[in-house]
Amino acid sequence: MTDLVKIRRGPRADAGYESPREHGMNFAAVLAETIGRHPDLELEIPSWDTPPASIDEAVWRALHEVPDPEFPISLPDLGLVYGVCVEGTTARVTVSFTASACPCVEFIKWDIRDRLLQEEGIEAVEVDVTWDPPWTADRITPRGRRALRRAGVSV
Repeated sequence: MTDLVKIRRGPRADAGYESPREHGMNFAAVLAETIGRHPDLELEIPSWDTPPASIDEAVWRALHEVPDPEFPISLPDLGLVYGVCVEGTTARVTVSFTASACPCVEFIKWDIRDRLLQEEGIEAVEVDVTWDPPWTADRITPRGRRALRRAGVSV
């Protein structure tokens, strides 16, 4: 007689987006631990003296809390965010990646969705990927360059 093994099935692809964090998974933390990222390096989140002037600006600010999975740098400071547009309760974010074969594409999309769904007035998030114009290191902000230097990466 063979042992029966119960297989726990995840959500169906057509069941809609479900946050990995809802299932206890934080891909950025797992990746950081896997590659041995230095735990003392923290993401530098800018502080603002005024409230956001619009929901688009609130979304931009929230994206500064979404780190690249490999380095302690936010997606906007790495220059990966090409645009933000909020229509009704849907935030559409246009991003690119440092390489077309980036293994973290889905992780980054999940992290963007997770963070933006915490914003008041945002009920849906669409992440569009573009390769035009291609990402280059010229897109990295001065704050991003400082963060990369602290992590031992020269740019």
